[in-house]
Amino acid sequence: MAIQLIGVLGAGAMGNGIAHVAATSGLDVVLVDTAQPVLDKSLATMAKNLERQVQKGTIDGAARDVALARVKASTAHDALGACDAVIEAVPEREEIKRKVYAQIIPHLKPDAILASNTSSISITRLGAASGIADRFVGMHFFNPVPMMKLVEVIRGLATSDSTVAAVEALAKRMGKTTVAAADFPGFIVNRILVPMINEAVFALHEGIGDVISIDNGMKLGAAHLMGPLTLADLVGLDVALDVMRVLHQGLGEDKYRPCPLLVNYVEAGWLGRKTGRGFYDYSTNPPTPTR
Repeated sequence: MAIQLIGVLGAGAMGNGIAHVAATSGLDVVLVDTAQPVLDKSLATMAKNLERQVQKGTIDGAARDVALARVKASTAHDALGACDAVIEAVPEREEIKRKVYAQIIPHLKPDAILASNTSSISITRLGAASGIADRFVGMHFFNPVPMMKLVEVIRGLATSDSTVAAVEALAKRMGKTTVAAADFPGFIVNRILVPMINEAVFALHEGIGDVISIDNGMKLGAAHLMGPLTLADLVGLDVALDVMRVLHQGLGEDKYRPCPLLVNYVEAGWLGRKTGRGFYDYSTNPPTPTR
């Protein structure tokens, strides 16, 4: 099927980035979030990021204005009714996703695709809960969406070939490269990446190195672009913890047990860049390690 109008459900960092890339790719977007302040912040962030692209010369002012005009924001689920596909980008909690599917699916077109941006939860299970398993698929973008080129496409047990083909074509239109991932906890990237982050937190927790030593060790010793604790702050410590819990529960192995220090940071509300404090304090320039 040809997709021209997409819905993005959830206007947080991921939903904002997905809407941004879709709009600059010539797609029309309905951005839905039940919280008007979140929508307002998302639209302001999108305008700011598009203006940054203008300043860098990657787009011109006319393209910026056209992209912004393509995004319509709403707090009502029925605004998704005309969409060819909806990309869900709500928090990484299965109970939240199930709840919003029950709310939005009665409003969708009979042939609309529902794609989840989940980073770790079973697509087969979510698809079964949606009631439209043949039109349900995983479409996992990476943060920050405008910069990161990858989209993992995850087929559930009942996902149709036409659904997979449609979202692969959609991702390509949005300038992304796709990889096919099997429906196992964490898929490909987070199955490898998040345990590495968790191990870095264990190294910090056990005093093997401080924040700077661990980050510099991996940057200079393993040629990583950023250290694992800096990356954790960028991803969001709450998101990393949610993925670790899915891995631990889904795979049943102790090596996926979340580090207690990671749990403590999340319980303290130190979630990384988005809260201004995580393994670094972002109120200073440069950021100051918190441990």
